[in-house]
Amino acid sequence: MGLLKTIEEKLGLLKYKFDRESHISIEQESFKQDPTQAILYVCPAKVYTKNEEDGSCIVNYENCVECGTCRIAAPQHVRWFYPKGGMGVNYRQG
Repeated sequence: MGLLKTIEEKLGLLKYKFDRESHISIEQESFKQDPTQAILYVCPAKVYTKNEEDGSCIVNYENCVECGTCRIAAPQHVRWFYPKGGMGVNYRQG
């Protein structure tokens, strides 16, 4: 086994405690009008997907690793808050 791990292997080391409410919301109208929709491509945990039927952004908040990439790539679309105390991702060594 090599020392370097793929991003998928690293994501597999995470432990989550899910809240019933999402800590992420999307401003759907600005997302739909964005020609690049970069948020779909920058998230390492693939939290965001596009609903092909209506063009909206689907948020799979359970996958969020709280890295903040989405807040940098698309601050006009994303409303992101830290999960409530004790919820969200817990990092561990592997």
